[in-house]
Amino acid sequence: MIYEEKTIETIPVGPLGLVPLKSCMELGKKVDEYLVAWRRERESEHKSTIAFSGYQRDSYIVESKIPRFGTGEAKGTITQTIRGDDLYIMVDVCNYSLTYSLCGMTNHMSPDDHFQDLKRIIAAAAGKARRINVIMPFLYESRQHKRSGRESLDCALALQELINMGVENIITFDAHDPRVQNAIPLKGFETVQPIYQFIKYLLKVETDLQIDSDHMMVISPDEGGMGRAVYFANVLGLDMGMFYKRRDYTQIINGRNPIVAHEFLGSSVEGKDVLIIDDMISSGESMQDVAKELKRRKARKVFICSTFGLFTNGLTKFDKYYEDGLIDRILTTNLVYQTPELLSRPYYINVDMSKYIALIIDNLNHDASLSELLNPTRRINKLLDAYRSKNQK
Repeated sequence: MIYEEKTIETIPVGPLGLVPLKSCMELGKKVDEYLVAWRRERESEHKSTIAFSGYQRDSYIVESKIPRFGTGEAKGTITQTIRGDDLYIMVDVCNYSLTYSLCGMTNHMSPDDHFQDLKRIIAAAAGKARRINVIMPFLYESRQHKRSGRESLDCALALQELINMGVENIITFDAHDPRVQNAIPLKGFETVQPIYQFIKYLLKVETDLQIDSDHMMVISPDEGGMGRAVYFANVLGLDMGMFYKRRDYTQIINGRNPIVAHEFLGSSVEGKDVLIIDDMISSGESMQDVAKELKRRKARKVFICSTFGLFTNGLTKFDKYYEDGLIDRILTTNLVYQTPELLSRPYYINVDMSKYIALIIDNLNHDASLSELLNPTRRINKLLDAYRSKNQK
């Protein structure tokens, strides 16, 4: 049974309200389209009751605005009623394409600006919503998740701030370190892995892959991503390898200790297709070094799968690596802002997460279990079986 035919077993927490901030508007509209289509077609004897009031709508998007003053200060406004609604506020803290005027100068929005806007919209709800949920694909300040010496714990503080403002659930994707949820142990926190979507979109494009341990391998580019790679390898039935970074701890360049070399731990990759799995591509230097090392070890094809493609140093070096045959495909999701230049690259595969987010919202609105959605093993096995049977014909 496909999800869209799911039988309704619980009443909604409240009328569904979707509040995508400007940073996340494109993704929010796609999510809204799925929800509208499913609820229009879904049948239930209870849909005419008062508990399902406002269940079927032409759109679930709640209009909101964040106008700014000449000083750069702002205010959040919600322009329609949300009393009793189950609100889902969507924000992309990495969308640097948005600008605002600051004393006559154009200023690009930083993650701090986006997080502040999120709080403004929560404050504008003024406690009138029945429940407030935040969908923040890239978890704000998630790279500052633990303390080394006398420094701030920004991610933990941000989560506590949201909870203190009345947020009940926080949904994020591939958190840099999921243990940061220990800062808010009594509230809902889910970090979602897009593994199924990566495999689905890769298999759509690559039609000649042999997915077994003799022909494919999963690679973690560093020790921090080991858990992610182990899960990926286990689900696909593949072996895994790992690179670890040797750093020069005597100096700091661009806020970090420079990498001296990448050392590999694992069996031979010769003749195999390799999947490099990580949570984000920031500058991309680590991914590029790892891809070069794998090709030097005679890997057949190199696929880079990363939840967040930030590409902070641009795409020029990735273009060169693709032209030189060091990288075959790069897959990142539409959970963060994607430049038109990135979308136009021949090696790039855009992994659309809008349907998955819509499924999560629909389940949460009905207070239904998310366990099947968060554990994609059954769906992945079904996908692999279909791919293998198609290739055998």
